[in-house]
Amino acid sequence: MPGVTGNFSVWNESDCAVWRALLASYPAAIEAQGSSKLTNLDVWFRDELPAAIASRAEPCLYPDELQGIAAWKMSRGVWRERNRVLISGNSQQAVVEASRKAFVSVPDPRLPITALAALAGVGPATASAALAAFRPDIYPFFDEAVSGQIPGLGPVAFTTKYYLAYAQALRERAATLNAACGEPSMTPQDVAQAMWAAWALSGASKA
Repeated sequence: MPGVTGNFSVWNESDCAVWRALLASYPAAIEAQGSSKLTNLDVWFRDELPAAIASRAEPCLYPDELQGIAAWKMSRGVWRERNRVLISGNSQQAVVEASRKAFVSVPDPRLPITALAALAGVGPATASAALAAFRPDIYPFFDEAVSGQIPGLGPVAFTTKYYLAYAQALRERAATLNAACGEPSMTPQDVAQAMWAAWALSGASKA
């Protein structure tokens, strides 16, 4: 993904109005990528998928939803066809069982990621996307354009260890912003989306 460096960051921005404006600009940032596929997938990911998961007596994912999550993730970042093929090869039983195991392990920071990453083609980033759809108040999506703005994380590594540090940093930043800004509160996923929007709309994504 081009332009993901530590040279651009809104991490230390303290103005609550700026954060709320950035979050509100996220749909426009998605549309600015010029992909109707991404725009449609993003609406599904943010609005329809969470409702579908919440409607189930035992929260879980189905294979088409896992494939949609992967398509959303790769459309927003880097398309990896091999991962798409591997993910599409998971059986319904495997996807349902792994996602149920992951969701019932919430709020543990590590176990849900590990459970989902046992599926073929699923790494910490795809796992984090599934968890962000289920519990955005705990698990932000693992995005390189966001991690590059967080001080102290070092070069991005798509590992569970790196994601744990990334997610904890975003949880802490959300808590700090909420203490200062009050309602409406921001989830760690909201903070990540605001940061991604700032990066995408700044022109840093074209660097």
